[in-house]
Amino acid sequence: MKGQVIRHRTGEPRAQGHTDWERLDQMSDDEVEIAAFADPDAQPLTEGELARMFRPRQLSEMRNRMGMSQAQFAAAFHLNLRTLQDWEQGRRQPEQIARVYLRLIERRPDVVADALKD
Repeated sequence: MKGQVIRHRTGEPRAQGHTDWERLDQMSDDEVEIAAFADPDAQPLTEGELARMFRPRQLSEMRNRMGMSQAQFAAAFHLNLRTLQDWEQGRRQPEQIARVYLRLIERRPDVVADALKD
């Protein structure tokens, strides 16, 4: 179920699946962690992978530091407003070239704005 988050609250029926909830409930936190690390499909991300990840909050924080609304930011840097909204809400992730562009905007907004002038 790619892209779907399943939340469970105490007292609610558990989601159907292949999880042995009885066994999991009997395990300590340390045992759960050991079992998770033993799963080759669930390995933690490396520091480098974490550093390259897109974080939607960083984009909205950058835009807010610049004192711009989404519409102003999109217009100033020639971005599609709907795409910017999707990025900030985490509905989509920018492709690598867009991430580079956003990093450049963050570091040198004046240079980018100057380059975009007609």
